[in-house]
Amino acid sequence: MSDGLTPELMLGAYAVGLFPMAEGEDDPTLNWYDPDPRGILPLEGFHVPRRLRRTVLSGRFEVSVDRDFPAVMRGCAAPAAGRESTWINSRIYQLFCALHTMGFGHSVECRMEGELVGGLYGVALGGVFFGESMFSRVTDASKVALVHLVARMRLNGFILLDTQFGTEHLARFGGVEIPAADYKEQLERAVCMQPCWSDTLAPDMLEAEIRSM
Repeated sequence: MSDGLTPELMLGAYAVGLFPMAEGEDDPTLNWYDPDPRGILPLEGFHVPRRLRRTVLSGRFEVSVDRDFPAVMRGCAAPAAGRESTWINSRIYQLFCALHTMGFGHSVECRMEGELVGGLYGVALGGVFFGESMFSRVTDASKVALVHLVARMRLNGFILLDTQFGTEHLARFGGVEIPAADYKEQLERAVCMQPCWSDTLAPDMLEAEIRSM
């Protein structure tokens, strides 16, 4: 790749706590971030509001994993109310699609009547999932994807869900900000684990895990 940044270098950066963002869709420059404090979503403290749990379990959305990673990235990059610009430029798109092809980039998708209406994507490395972005074209679609992500992570033995920054939205699910030094300690343990991601989980296991949240 012309700027020397490869998917392998990306994985090395993630393993030490760095992540890239672009200044804008038309700006080819990537900047690296290592925020302090760092946002995480504790898996055991994950909170699902009662109404949302009903929505997740209702079958309103068809939820899948890794069926169309590029489409989820495009959905996350598309302008939306309150988010007229994007940090996902063509280089970010290329790099993450390459990570997906290599088995590190993953997406959770929500569909209604076959149409993709929401989802999220990120990178799984050992026992950590680095959440990158989510989008929703229908109420609750991205939230349902998040619940399914956490259920899968808990069932597969992950120990860390990195949200990069803390937000009021994530705080409703139990998201917190912790000192970067504490995050790096958790990250070091997580990346040394055997790969935890699995595309296949029995539906009844997922449902039981969601009900337990």
